[in-house]
Amino acid sequence: MNKGWFSNQHDGISRRDLLMMAGTAAATLASYNHARAALGGGPFSIDEVKQGEDVFAYISRIKGGFDQTAYQQVIGAANEFKEGDQAIGVGAENETTRRNARALLANTKVSDLYQRPLFEDDLQKLIWQTTDQVQYEKVKDWTMGQLKEFLLTEPEENIKGVMNGLTSDTIGFVPKLMSNEELVSLSQKIFNVMPGTNMGAKGYMGARIQPNSPTDHPDDIAWQVFDAFSYATGDIVIGTNPVDSTVASVVAVERALKDIVDTFGLDDVIPWCVLAHIDVQAEVNETFPGTVSTMFQSLAGTDDCNKIFDITNEKILKYARAKNGERYGLYFETGQGSEFTNGVANGVDMMVLESRKYGFSRAVGLELAKVQPSGAWLHVNDVAGFIGPEVFKSREQLVRCCLEDMVMGKLHGLTIGLDICTTLHMTVSLEDLDWCQDQIMPANPAYLIALPTKNDPMLSYLTTSFQDHVRVRDKFGFKVNDAMWDFYKRIGIVGENNGYTENYGDPLWVYYQYRLAKGDGRSREAVYAEGREKMREVEGRGVDLATGHGEKLWDLNPALAAKVKGLYDDAKQSLWAELTPEFIAAVPDVVPVRTLSKDRNDYIAHPNTGETLSPEAIAEIERIRDSWGDDMPKGQIVISDGLNAKAIMDDGHLAPYLEEMRRLLAEAGVTMGDKNIMVTSGRVRAGYRVGEVLFEKADPDTIRGILHIIGERPGTTHHAYSVYITVAKGKRWSEKNIDHDITRLVSNVADTALPPKEAARETLTIIREIVGKEVNGSRRYGQ
Repeated sequence: MNKGWFSNQHDGISRRDLLMMAGTAAATLASYNHARAALGGGPFSIDEVKQGEDVFAYISRIKGGFDQTAYQQVIGAANEFKEGDQAIGVGAENETTRRNARALLANTKVSDLYQRPLFEDDLQKLIWQTTDQVQYEKVKDWTMGQLKEFLLTEPEENIKGVMNGLTSDTIGFVPKLMSNEELVSLSQKIFNVMPGTNMGAKGYMGARIQPNSPTDHPDDIAWQVFDAFSYATGDIVIGTNPVDSTVASVVAVERALKDIVDTFGLDDVIPWCVLAHIDVQAEVNETFPGTVSTMFQSLAGTDDCNKIFDITNEKILKYARAKNGERYGLYFETGQGSEFTNGVANGVDMMVLESRKYGFSRAVGLELAKVQPSGAWLHVNDVAGFIGPEVFKSREQLVRCCLEDMVMGKLHGLTIGLDICTTLHMTVSLEDLDWCQDQIMPANPAYLIALPTKNDPMLSYLTTSFQDHVRVRDKFGFKVNDAMWDFYKRIGIVGENNGYTENYGDPLWVYYQYRLAKGDGRSREAVYAEGREKMREVEGRGVDLATGHGEKLWDLNPALAAKVKGLYDDAKQSLWAELTPEFIAAVPDVVPVRTLSKDRNDYIAHPNTGETLSPEAIAEIERIRDSWGDDMPKGQIVISDGLNAKAIMDDGHLAPYLEEMRRLLAEAGVTMGDKNIMVTSGRVRAGYRVGEVLFEKADPDTIRGILHIIGERPGTTHHAYSVYITVAKGKRWSEKNIDHDITRLVSNVADTALPPKEAARETLTIIREIVGKEVNGSRRYGQ
């Protein structure tokens, strides 16, 4: 084994891959200012355009020839305003510029845009390869204005006769030319139905049940499924986001979900999914055949960002081929801004990059169709609003984003659902989300996310509750997939008249039906008594279960509604909380430093400032490094406030982890820096920068690491923190290019969630695995 942290190698199992990190904590931007500088800085301006002038004629006139940067700016300027586009220098300076950019785009021929991609990489080549050339020939001589008119005036049949001939860039240009009303009108005409179901059909709007648990406890997950069923909600997939991505933990959750599906005889009706990294799911399926149903992965719109997600085009295509003969295929998650927040947008606006994700999905769907006997089972869930205010801030922008993504997904032939969501550091409120739902629902998404309440107990963000589905179905007349609706009738939640029965909103009743289906001969009273005890245990672990209703069927019961409001208020307080001088001083051997964030508001509004160490901080860290002399330790602990300083300061949180972690590492023979570096206004990448300063002079063949303890997004009772584990050879640290792709994560650490001492043991397991694999990347279908 290489020189490293341990004297003896112990293989562990990787835990919580980058995927989740890129969601729950990746509201960050690596090269915010560099990107703007590369594009000329500041917002882009177009003062005037000539009659009939197209994008390329305009660029030639102002630049004396084609200019790729100007091309990206003109296309980006045609977007509705979003902070993310503005930050990388492709946003319009004003409405005049936006109007002029749209006029130029409308005058530009499809073929000219086809021949000039905004950015070319392997993903773009895949999209070209999977664009229908026969259909492309029908549209190539149209201008974008003509394409817009065609889409708005022609029926679905005619649209489907050309849409597979549109590249993802071209589809990404379409919403730029449309109002919200036009986007709704177009979305109302295109429906891509999942094979053998009603999901994705006109008038149907389903749900992905998202039974997340702060501790991955199977009972937490199972009871949220029972809860969803009690509101006749859930039909496309039961999918939980894992805290722990070890094979052992993932298989336990997979089995819990499979057991519910099997017990109720729903094998051919609804799949289940644990949203670990796709490699982990594959390992689970190989080790425990039959446990995995549909498989999940988050996608990005550039090769560079997919590399951070630890995937490649070919890897995902091979997973599609591996679904040969199976009913259920793949499930993807996307969302505007992931490339921007990871500093790999390559000058392309967020909407076009989102469209490229759908192009990736379309290509995978074509591969699945070759191997799935009943047709490709593939759907996409657009997570709009999950990253934070650096992408966009307002409820109006959330609506716009969802409508754009709906149209782009449908034009790619996809069954596409939405997560109409917001983070707790955005200004969108609980009430605003209802308003957003009402603006978006006329566009008829295939499905929405579904939770017991709007507040996710593990991811700490706001989305759609089970009862929101009841409200939306009532208001807009949407139906659940017929096969699943028949199941809700079978278990007595829905009556023969399609109205709700007295068992509506009663997860105990569903549990009783579950026990009966298992052949349990006990009395109803005995099963109910057991169920009540299990519900108390679930809620004691911080997972709320909805029961009954308020004044209306779709209102939470009053006590739960008050609790959710309290969590929301606490989240806002936690978000603005700051590390106190007294707390900092009480941390043993503490070295306080700061990032470039001027204050909390700057930190929240401009994530890049929280990723960059101040000059004074760098000098302080260099002093620590110099004090080591020739006795450089193997690792260093860094502590940051993150988005929730309370998670660090609460009693019983930080101290037990530090004590246990240092004890375990000492027993393993791992030397650690004796100082605890405490970063105020620190984000995840601030930890990488600390490590690069400390270890830039390390022996290039030895392994060094950073354990970065950071407050998570607020929004749960737990005030949890995460530990980001970054271990690499000295050469990588000296190259100063450390990023999320080599980092692993332990999350939801709190005295009421994953106990700090247990989290320390899991941290050690992950470190052993990384060292044992010599910082290896993917285990399957490699890079």
